[in-house]
Amino acid sequence: MERALTLTTLGFDADDTLWHNESFFRRTGEEILRLLAPWCPPEELTAEQLAAERRNIPLYGYGVKGFTLSVMETAIRVSDGRVPAKVLGEVMAAGRDLLAHPLELLPGVGDTLEALARTHRLLLITKGDLMHQERKLAASGLRGLFDGVEILSEKDSTAYGRIFARHGTAPEQALMVGNSMKSDVLPALEAGAWGVFVPHGTPWALEHAEAPEGHPRYREIASIDRLPELINTLRLR
Repeated sequence: MERALTLTTLGFDADDTLWHNESFFRRTGEEILRLLAPWCPPEELTAEQLAAERRNIPLYGYGVKGFTLSVMETAIRVSDGRVPAKVLGEVMAAGRDLLAHPLELLPGVGDTLEALARTHRLLLITKGDLMHQERKLAASGLRGLFDGVEILSEKDSTAYGRIFARHGTAPEQALMVGNSMKSDVLPALEAGAWGVFVPHGTPWALEHAEAPEGHPRYREIASIDRLPELINTLRLR
C-alpha cells in the first residue's frame, strides 16, 4: 500500500541549479586555450588542466580560486617554465573576472522557491569558496527563502546526514535537488534522502557519474519549475 510522502525539508544545490555557473567557466577556458596555444595543443592542455584540478582539489577546494591556481600551474608545466609573466597575469585577470561576474538566476527559480518555502523547510547546500558563494547568495535575492545555508568543502553522504539531522528532519523526509549526479544526487540517496536530478548544460568532467536508474528514491526533472508537481506525486510504500 502506498501513502503520501511527508517531506519536511528540501535541499538545493546552488551553481547551475539556481544560477548560471559552468558556462562562465567554459568561456574562460576557451580564452585560456587561446593564451596557451603557443605551448600546447588544445586536447593536451585540457587534459593537463583537468589533471591539475583533480590533484589540487584536496588542497585548494572547489571554486574560482582553485581553478585559477590550477591553470597557472598547468601553464608553467606545459611551457617548461617559459610562459611569460604577462600571460600569467592574463590568467589571473580571467580568474578575477569570474569572481566578479554578475549573477544570473536560472528560469523559474525565484517563483518555485517562493512557492515551496510556504510548505517546506528550504536549505541551500553547496560547495566551493566560502566568500564567493556567500556573495552570490546575497546577489541572488534568495537568502530570505532559506532556513539554513551550508557551504561545504565536499558533499558526501555523511555531510548530508549531518545537515538533515541538524535541521530537524530524518533523511527519509528530506529531498536534495541539483544538477550534479556525483555531488547532489548519489550521496543524498546514500544518506537515505530523495535525490532529484535537474540537468543543466554540459557538466564539469569531475562531476560526472552514472544515474542510479531504478533507485526508488531517484527522480529526474527537466527544469526546477517542475519540482512542486513532482513532490505532489511522490509516494511512500
